[in-house]
Amino acid sequence: MTQFARSPITAVLGPTNTGKTHLAVERMMGHASGIMGFPLRLLAREVYERVVAVKGAHQVALVTGEERILPPKARWFLCTAESMPTDREVAFLALDEAQLGADPERGHVFTDRLLHARGFAETMILGSNALRPMLKSLVPDAEIIGRPRFSTLSYAGARKLSRLPKRSAIVAFSAEEVYAVAEAIRRLRGGAAVVMGALSPRTRNAQVAMFQAGEVDYLVATDAIGMGLNMDVAHVAFASLHKFDGRRQRRLTVAEMAQIAGRAGRHQRDGTFGALHDEGPGAFTPEEVLAVEGHHVPALSHLYWREGSPDFASIDALIAGLERRPDADVLRAAPQAVDLAVLKKLAEEEWVRARARHPRMVKRLWAACGLPDFRKLGVDPHARFVGRVFQHLSEGSGHIPHQWFADEIARLDRLDGDVETLAGRIAAARSWAYIAHRDDWLADPAHWANRTRELEERLSDALHASLTQRFVDKRTTFLLRQIGADARHLPVEIGAQGEVMVEDHVLGRIDGFRFQVAADARAADKRLLLSAAEKRLGAEFGRRAQALIDAPDNDFALVTDTTQPAPLIAWTGTPIARLESGTALTRPRLATDRALDTLPKSVRERVGERIDRWLAVNMSRHVPALIRLDAIGRDPEAPPALRAVAAALADAGGVLSRDQLTGPLDALDANARRWLRRTGIVIGTLDLFDPRLLRPQPARWRGALMAARQGKPVMAQAPDGATVITDGAAGFRRIGGQCVRVDLVERIAHAAHDAREGRKPFIPDPALATSIGLAPATFARLMAMLGFRNAPGTEGPTEWTWRGRPRPRKPIATTAPRPGNAFAALADLDFGRG
Repeated sequence: MTQFARSPITAVLGPTNTGKTHLAVERMMGHASGIMGFPLRLLAREVYERVVAVKGAHQVALVTGEERILPPKARWFLCTAESMPTDREVAFLALDEAQLGADPERGHVFTDRLLHARGFAETMILGSNALRPMLKSLVPDAEIIGRPRFSTLSYAGARKLSRLPKRSAIVAFSAEEVYAVAEAIRRLRGGAAVVMGALSPRTRNAQVAMFQAGEVDYLVATDAIGMGLNMDVAHVAFASLHKFDGRRQRRLTVAEMAQIAGRAGRHQRDGTFGALHDEGPGAFTPEEVLAVEGHHVPALSHLYWREGSPDFASIDALIAGLERRPDADVLRAAPQAVDLAVLKKLAEEEWVRARARHPRMVKRLWAACGLPDFRKLGVDPHARFVGRVFQHLSEGSGHIPHQWFADEIARLDRLDGDVETLAGRIAAARSWAYIAHRDDWLADPAHWANRTRELEERLSDALHASLTQRFVDKRTTFLLRQIGADARHLPVEIGAQGEVMVEDHVLGRIDGFRFQVAADARAADKRLLLSAAEKRLGAEFGRRAQALIDAPDNDFALVTDTTQPAPLIAWTGTPIARLESGTALTRPRLATDRALDTLPKSVRERVGERIDRWLAVNMSRHVPALIRLDAIGRDPEAPPALRAVAAALADAGGVLSRDQLTGPLDALDANARRWLRRTGIVIGTLDLFDPRLLRPQPARWRGALMAARQGKPVMAQAPDGATVITDGAAGFRRIGGQCVRVDLVERIAHAAHDAREGRKPFIPDPALATSIGLAPATFARLMAMLGFRNAPGTEGPTEWTWRGRPRPRKPIATTAPRPGNAFAALADLDFGRG
């Protein structure tokens, strides 16, 4: 830009929400050409889109470090301050937020533009009232115009996050703090949009769009919000009043407080500001409140300056020029910026000095040092990166190798990872975008500029999705709004599959009598969703309870899942009760599922009675002998020996070894034995058992009752139809390395006795043992257990002889049953084998 001393210079000063930027944009579009410089890439992009809407994309350019849109016939340029073209003559030129000349890190750029950037027809300088004395000293011919704020800004006091009004922006001063506040807002209020200076314009616009559209009522941002980003914010809350400025942790200045707080209110709508803390370092002082409300910011006493046109004769001359002290009293030498620190670091390298001996190459080295440290690596790592860039720029064709650039882009082209990971990739991509937008750093800069733009767009979309997923719960936001009106009127709907919905938001699903929160809900939201749903599900649970009470027996089932801690009873596939240890095996305790606690007591009792009836019917159907054994074992009128055998058998689940009943079994008389047989009990050679209990369904019920009494999971059941297994199971007798079903043991015993003639040696028919699957060693051991032995004088185990068993003792005399007692009644029953 050429300096035109006689062109009018207008300085428009005032607090935020005075329309300064809007005025400058309108003035620029009234000229044939123009340039505006902004403090943020985001703000430059925002104004660019406004001008394009009026002038058309073919006439408007966007120039930032990482993004350049340069139509051949562009007449209006929207730029960051650092990227403002210095070699283009335009009719109008404006510099926004010129008071940033007092910023230690970037101030020298704004000061240089303030001093030298001019339009040949009109120049405008925009800034706060604090800039007034600097303009009078440095630009004495400027006409200073004050602009009042359109609306009132007032202090609203300190409020907790949970009490912030809607349309609030919460300002924090680090990415970590932004994320923490956004997470808290999501838990408390359903979600927040996130805006930070490090976000790409695409991500920032998507986040702001959510806030502007009312999808979320809260915005969490860094102090970038203070730099003219236009949003409908009613209240600004400061999460902290301290920030790290790159050198130290310090309290915000009044000017910074005013700049940020001023984003509250827009046009004629008043705004408020406050803090999250009412005492301590996070609280405003009365003096600060008065200054912010009255827009009384301290006047600037100096601006930072650095030589804008240094000497490129040599590296040393360049460094000397950049470190030169300013002449004006109100200017101070800028602190060493990252670009100068990197230059000094590289100047220590002999190879750098060897290559940068010509002014053209010194200028190229300084251009490389201007590559921003987007990743915030620090001087040393960033200097190594810049050194590699300059190495390629100073050799061969002077271009960065295609393969290195392509490999780095490919490495970053991944959409997985969390918010921090994606933000890190975008920061790295910005470095390569900056490189791609240098005209002579790549052989094909246009191609790679498009590739980096596409990469940033993909990463930005992924980051927006990740931010929304992490910090916005639209379901919770909707609920909070509904509950805020009247929770009783929530339009809860129950879908065909049990899904519970409010409008189009799925809260979860009903599984039986239990409401399950949607799997994608965070732990912190579950209490809210449960509360919201349960307020409206009472009627649905009542309807289901009545359906259970009226349900046919076929709708219930016994669940013997070995992974469950106890056997369960299910209704239409949903567990509603479990069996626990009771007073006897056949009298288990029924414990209803806790989900039924939501029902009224009277309804729960009716549900319990219905389950009891189903349990009684099915136990009578599947394990009748156990019920009868339990009854006779408790009958005082039954003979003692029978009571002992019946009680032992009932306690063992209807299968018991004879060895455990030697005394009582020997004492049974003929009448008692007859009763056992009529009950269905087989008094076998080795075991007493009810064959019906070995069938699949009765075996399941027997296993469930045994598990309930022991308070353990149901044991694995033998496969249906199994005759021999390797691992023990109910109803199987272990014989050597195999377990044989007890009724088949008895069949083999009968077959052996039918085949023998007294004590003569005989050869058992092997067909039965073979069909069962007995191993020869198992069969030999079983024969021995049955009272047989190898016949003497024979070879091999094929011939057996009966060795006899001890004669049973004389039965103990028992009292004959009296007519009418319980035992006599039971003995007269024809139980059959059903």
